[in-house]
Amino acid sequence: MLIPSVDRVIENGSTKRTNFRWAVMGMIFVMFTISFADRANIGALLPVITKEFSLTNFQAGAIASFFFLGYLITQIPGGLLASKYGTRGLVALAIFGFSIFTFLLGTATAALQLILYRFGLGFFEGPSPVGGTSTIQNWFPPREKATATGIYIGSTQFAPIIVVPICVWIMLRFGWRYVFYLFSIPGLVMCVIWYLFVRNKPEESPHCSPAEVKYIRELNPLEKTGRREERSLGWLDRVIKFKYFPLLETNREVFRSWTFWGLTVSYSLMVGVIFGLMIWIPSYLVNAKHYSYVKMGFMGATPWIGGLVGSLVGGWLSDKVFLKRRKPLMLVTTVMTTVMMALLINAPGDTLVLGTYLFSTGLLIYVGYPLFTTYLMDITTGTTFPLAFGVMNALATLFNFFTPMIAGALIDAFNYGAVFIFFGCYSIISFFIVLMVNERSYFATDFVK
Repeated sequence: MLIPSVDRVIENGSTKRTNFRWAVMGMIFVMFTISFADRANIGALLPVITKEFSLTNFQAGAIASFFFLGYLITQIPGGLLASKYGTRGLVALAIFGFSIFTFLLGTATAALQLILYRFGLGFFEGPSPVGGTSTIQNWFPPREKATATGIYIGSTQFAPIIVVPICVWIMLRFGWRYVFYLFSIPGLVMCVIWYLFVRNKPEESPHCSPAEVKYIRELNPLEKTGRREERSLGWLDRVIKFKYFPLLETNREVFRSWTFWGLTVSYSLMVGVIFGLMIWIPSYLVNAKHYSYVKMGFMGATPWIGGLVGSLVGGWLSDKVFLKRRKPLMLVTTVMTTVMMALLINAPGDTLVLGTYLFSTGLLIYVGYPLFTTYLMDITTGTTFPLAFGVMNALATLFNFFTPMIAGALIDAFNYGAVFIFFGCYSIISFFIVLMVNERSYFATDFVK
């Protein structure tokens, strides 16, 4: 049977444009929510685990850190596998693996077992960010990528919002081990759903119409019409160094690009801040502010509520207000994170004030954080993005391996204020690096006013 071309089918009106890409986005959101819940639950449980196993803060940080060592090992292989074989089977296997290790964490009877199981958890979670972001790269047109990436990053905030209160409730009712037992179940279900419904590309999906495939594969509107011009943002374009440079179409070009390495270091520093806060904020509330576990459960979710709002708003602002410029909000995030770390050093214990500080911290971090990934999408192709993101995330993971342990050592030697100074140094260095890299224009031409 002859299959009519996409254009002919659309012209004849025999099919309508589906929106299955948003169903795929929904599954990405759920997958990352589960993934981040499984890695973030340790933060809510650390005060209890530290006491039960008689650990120092440095040792507690090591339990958190070894997740990132396993995570590091599979980042680049995950990118290579995604480039060669696609993301369908890779992500399904990753979800199954990290769900099993989540369950095993509940069976640990010694600190060494917790470290080894956290390593295994990270090993299987490693391919999931590459798989999820590569799926966005393949399933969304340029005009929607920042919005889609903001939703994906939003899932990483939705998880901590619900994780801390749920962990506290399960822990107080059944014991801390049942947190891991119960958290393993959603992933086992999701790995089946992902494999059944998410294909490597929209062209392979029976749920995606030819009209939707064409919409996804459309060029940027300026490229489509042949208009070699873009609207100017005036002085802001000069600040962010908005100029044309070619896409990085080969892996060799990626690895020789200063822009890529600058982005990678800056992103790694910000990831270090985020996961450092995720691990230590619950302990900070219990030990430094003397909150009860129940009160900590609700207050510990506050930064991530702000982060969810920030990630959703930031992607939309980048696409619509800043006309696909990513750097403006990346700069806002890096400099304002430094400001918020300074405020947290001497933050009062008052619930309203501290809650406002923590909410604002999450909001300001995440209003620009998703755009680090979108920026990488803008300078790479569908072929080079998976490996480039794998390398970028691998370096970020290396930062995360050391960050919780360094933070724990600073708490042992000084106090939580030293940790916030440490994170503030990370973010201000990230700011200056972002300032130096160029923002990519689509065309080497003058602007439309």
